[in-house]
Amino acid sequence: MRLLPIAIALAAVTLVAALPAAAETRTKPPQAAQAAQKPPHRVVIQVTQNDPAMMNTALNNAENLVKYYEAKGEKVEVEFVAYGPGLAMVRSDTSPVKDRIASIAGSMKNVTFSGCENTMAAQSKAENKQVTLLSDARGVPTGIGRIVELQEHGWTYVRP
Repeated sequence: MRLLPIAIALAAVTLVAALPAAAETRTKPPQAAQAAQKPPHRVVIQVTQNDPAMMNTALNNAENLVKYYEAKGEKVEVEFVAYGPGLAMVRSDTSPVKDRIASIAGSMKNVTFSGCENTMAAQSKAENKQVTLLSDARGVPTGIGRIVELQEHGWTYVRP
């Protein structure tokens, strides 16, 4: 009869010892939740050419990248930085891709468009008129400076 209380005590100790491992297994998030907890992928795309084909390629790259990471359950941020001749991409009067930019900006809140204010000032002076950006774009003091700052913060640089 003394063996029964010892067997019960051993079973209780085994059960108590197994509880933390079982609880840890239950509290670990599934793989998709772990992917969502990763820091977002961050990509800066430089646009320095006034070439509609290149601009469309860059926009395709961004759309494909966003879809790829969203399908994996991961976050991504993309910023276009346009300067020099590439500023035409985000200018309100010259953008050959303004409809695509409006569509992307409206549907992909993780994609932003930036235009160089230095280039805007130079083009405004050269054209003797005020150069403005699309409503979906924002100005940054200097395009190349913006790219450098983003890279210093771990962003991946892409030039299509």
